[in-house]
Amino acid sequence: MAKTYDQIQIGDQASFEKTVTETDVYLFAGITGDLNPAHINQRVSEETMFKGRIAHGMLSAGFISAVLGMQLPGPGTIYISQELKFTAPVYIGDTVKAVAEVIEKMEKGRIKLKTTCYNQHGAVVLDGVAVVMAPKKVC
Repeated sequence: MAKTYDQIQIGDQASFEKTVTETDVYLFAGITGDLNPAHINQRVSEETMFKGRIAHGMLSAGFISAVLGMQLPGPGTIYISQELKFTAPVYIGDTVKAVAEVIEKMEKGRIKLKTTCYNQHGAVVLDGVAVVMAPKKVC
């Protein structure tokens, strides 16, 4: 599905879906060094407003990167910027669907996309806007 700047149209969409596992959360914590008890300590997290462990917000943001880098525009895409608003928690066992939709073609081969992540109930858990440089040729 990879597309060059010239092939991309406003309204084009792509998505990536994944069920978040306990292993995903522990691996992300280890890779990033973010060992916040809200993510890795069941007992402590039960005393928070979330009443249990939640996935790192940036893990869901990573699913957007998967859409942009592998599908739309696809391989060869360069991530320029990302605005994020975390709107609801993602719990271990939730299925997150990351969706990217082209909203503007900018100069110098840049594309602006609306980026949204939903849980399995259709609730928005992350909302934002990304700017990427689309590849000049399909890899």
